[in-house]
Amino acid sequence: MQASEISTFVDAVIKAGCEICAVGHESYVLGDLEEMDTAADELERIDKKFGDRDFLKLEIVAYLRSIGRYLDPGSPATHWTENMKIQ
Repeated sequence: MQASEISTFVDAVIKAGCEICAVGHESYVLGDLEEMDTAADELERIDKKFGDRDFLKLEIVAYLRSIGRYLDPGSPATHWTENMKIQ
């Protein structure tokens, strides 16, 4: 995967039915276990299409934060969509 593909990767994960979001400033999750289980085949296809992305983790996190898809540890938000309400 290349940095220029981050937004396309995120869009693909969202379209697969997963609530991808950054957690803090150093990690991200594709979604909860139920979402990932339901979308397992599509996530596997996405993984094959985009390949290794570990080296882009911080860039993916920064992108997710820039579009409001993040949760910060200690925040009163329990879902990334609540960030808009808290600010």
